[in-house]
Amino acid sequence: MELKKSAEQAREASEAKTRFLFNMSHDIRTPMNAIIGFSDLLGKNLDNEEKVREYLGKIKSSGNILMTIIDQVLEVARIESGTSILKTEAANLSELFYSVNTVLESDIQMKGIHCSIDTNVQHKYAFCDKTKLQEIYLNIMSNAIKYTPDGHAIHVTINETNFDDKKARYVFVCEDTGIGMASEYLPHIFDEFSREHTATENKVSGTGLGLSIVKSFVELMNGRIHVESKPGKGTKFTVEIPLELASEGDICKKELPEQTFMTDKNIGKRILLAEDNELNAEIAMELLKEKGFLIDWVKDGQECFDKLEEADEGYYDLILMDIQMPILNGYDTTAKIRQMESPKKASTPIVAMTANAFEEDIAMAQKVGMNGFIAKPLDAEKMFTILKQSIVGN
Repeated sequence: MELKKSAEQAREASEAKTRFLFNMSHDIRTPMNAIIGFSDLLGKNLDNEEKVREYLGKIKSSGNILMTIIDQVLEVARIESGTSILKTEAANLSELFYSVNTVLESDIQMKGIHCSIDTNVQHKYAFCDKTKLQEIYLNIMSNAIKYTPDGHAIHVTINETNFDDKKARYVFVCEDTGIGMASEYLPHIFDEFSREHTATENKVSGTGLGLSIVKSFVELMNGRIHVESKPGKGTKFTVEIPLELASEGDICKKELPEQTFMTDKNIGKRILLAEDNELNAEIAMELLKEKGFLIDWVKDGQECFDKLEEADEGYYDLILMDIQMPILNGYDTTAKIRQMESPKKASTPIVAMTANAFEEDIAMAQKVGMNGFIAKPLDAEKMFTILKQSIVGN
C-alpha cells in the first residue's frame, strides 16, 4: 500500500512538473515576442535614428522583463520555504509601470484590445522592491490580455492615497471585459498551477503560478489583493500596497557612483577576465574597453590562476571571475588565489560575474573572499559601480 501511494505521489509530482514546464513557455513568449518583433522593426528602420533608439529601448525593457520572469520561477520555492525577502530601493514608479506596458504593447495591438490607463499619482518616487512590484503588475496585466477576446477592452487605474508625509497607499485596478470566471473557482484563483476550465475551453495557456506569486508578493509588502469576476462579463483585480515615499534625490544618490566612474581614470588599469563563454566574454570586453580598461581573457579557473601567478605583482588591478567554468570553478579559483605566497597577488580584487545570482551564491562568493558580485545578464552601470568600489577599496 505504501509503495503504491509513493508511486502515485511521484506520478503526480512528475505531471505537475511537466505541466509547469510546458505552460512556462507561454509566459516567456510574451517578452520574447516583443524582443523578436522590435528586432525585426529595428532591422527595417536602421536609417531612422529616432526609431532605432525607440526600438532598442523597448528591446532592453523586454529583456529585463524576461529576466524577471525567469528569476521568479525559482522564487516559488523561496515563498514556500519562507525565505523570500524584499530588496527595497528608491524607484520611479512611472518608469516601472511604463517598462511593463512597453513589453505588453505588441500583444495588446495584436489582439486589437482597447487598453486605457488612467494614472492619478502625486508621488511617483517610492521605496519598493522593484522586481516584485513589476512582477505583480506584469502578471495581472498579462492575465487580463490573455483572457480578453480580440477587440475587447481593458481599463487600468493607478491611484494614490496618502497616509502621511512619509507613506502612501498605491491602488492598482485592472478591469477587463474577458471570459470571466465562475464563482466556485474564485477561492482557488491564487492556488499554484490553478487554471479555470473556461481557460482550457478558450485555448488559453499559462504556468498557473503567476497569480500565486502575485498574492505572495502583495502580502510580503503588507498589501491586499481582491478579485471580482463574472462568467462572460470579465474580471476585476484590485491591488493595494503601502510604500514609503522617496524623492528624485534618492534616485540621483543611487546613480551617482555610475556617473563618477570616468573613462580617463581607467586608462592603463588591467583586468583579468575569466569567462568560458565566448559571447559573454565579448560583451564584457567591449563594455570594459569603452571605459578605457586593458583586458586579458582566459577561459577557465586554472588558466586564470596560472596567468596571475606568471604576472608581475600589481600587474592586474582586478579579476572579473565567472563562477561555472571548466577545470576549476570561480569559487575554488578565488580560494586558491587567496592562498598565494605573494600577499600582493593574494589580495587582488576579485569580482564574481555569474548567472547564479541568489542570496546563497552571494554568500558563497563572500565566504571564499570575493570583493563584489555582478549578476548576468550584465547591467553596465551596476557593473562599473561594483568595479569602482572594488578597485578603490583595494
